[in-house]
Amino acid sequence: MAGDLHKPQALALVLMVIAEISLFFSIIANAELQRFHHPMKNNDLVSLLVIGDWGRNGNYNQSQVAAQMGKVGEELDIDFVISTGDNFYEDGLVGVHDNKFADSFTNIYTAKSLQKQWYSVLGNHDYRGDVVAQLSSVFRKIDNRWLCMRSFIVDTQIVEFFFVDTTPLVLKYWVQPEDHHYDWRDVAPRPQYVANLLKDLDAALKESTAEWKVVVGHHPIRSVSEHGDTEELLELLLPMLKANEVDLYLNGHDHCLEHISSIDSPIQYFTSGAGSKAWRGVRKQNADDLKFFYDGQGFMSMNFTKTDVKIVFYDVNGQSLYPWNMTKQLNTFM
Repeated sequence: MAGDLHKPQALALVLMVIAEISLFFSIIANAELQRFHHPMKNNDLVSLLVIGDWGRNGNYNQSQVAAQMGKVGEELDIDFVISTGDNFYEDGLVGVHDNKFADSFTNIYTAKSLQKQWYSVLGNHDYRGDVVAQLSSVFRKIDNRWLCMRSFIVDTQIVEFFFVDTTPLVLKYWVQPEDHHYDWRDVAPRPQYVANLLKDLDAALKESTAEWKVVVGHHPIRSVSEHGDTEELLELLLPMLKANEVDLYLNGHDHCLEHISSIDSPIQYFTSGAGSKAWRGVRKQNADDLKFFYDGQGFMSMNFTKTDVKIVFYDVNGQSLYPWNMTKQLNTFM
């Protein structure tokens, strides 16, 4: 009899647990890429710099590139900087107290114009270190410019930047790591991580109403330099970008500056991975249309309005190497 008095309470407890479990799996099923809103200037212009493969304690002309970035950044009055990954060589960071963060970032990019938000993705060299440390909010407290995440969105209204963690997509890092250790915490198992990432990215691209869609990853989809095309991205990522009418894909990984135009879609591929060590001496054939290639150090600028984008590549001396413009017709509905 006494046991019967507890049945309603027990049933209520069971129902509450079931509800919490259902809520948990509902949250997992509807996970979204974290979104950051970056306000536009009053003149509806978004200006930024793109740099990749840079973190070498100022060596290999990293400091010289940084100085020229400061000058161009001031001239353009940039809003922020994008890093395409391989932020700290050779093997990422060893922890949250690693001096390499200051020696390769804070003490290098000192120009006033570069004291803006930096949005960064991880590269394969970053995964060789303590990835969790590099993603930690500790570094944001040390230098509030720093924001590095696996995959996320920066929304400027007229442009949405979709940052994608491409390193886990590349199979060789898992099955043929050679002498390197990769920090797969919060990533393994690979199939589940990749499936969730692609699902979330596809959903975000479909929901976007921005005039421009730009996807940023470390690895190239198309490249004529040392690493070349990334087969996993051609198979897993490119069809999604085409289906969702992505305008530009930005990457690093190859230590050069490149513009390649797709021959079967409007997508334009831009490599900015020349922030420090470069001059690889490699140039391969490619299936798409190579517009520009520079096997040296430098960076790129981007200026967006609702209807136009202007991109310029610069070398280590700040000289303009290659300007490119594109105008798009906006869809208007009465």
